Amino acid sequence: MNLAKISANGQITVPVEIRRQLGLKSGDKILFLQNQNGEIVVSNASAAAIRKAQTAFAGAAKEMGVSSEDDIQALVDEVRYGKGR
Repeated sequence: MNLAKISANGQITVPVEIRRQLGLKSGDKILFLQNQNGEIVVSNASAAAIRKAQTAFAGAAKEMGVSSEDDIQALVDEVRYGKGR
């Protein structure tokens, strides 16, 4: 169990074990979410954003016909230099 104390300004220090588990470093943001049971869950906001983006883009590569690093490089070249695939 990890315990944190709230300061007069409403600030807390996240215990080192929790920072390690969440992959948090100085300047990172944390996200507080309430689950269906009413419990508050703390997560790494950056990791949550990445998961959300992965979900949003799921299947996009297949739809665009991208299946290799060469395909990705071709798309980058097209955007940078106007070269078609």
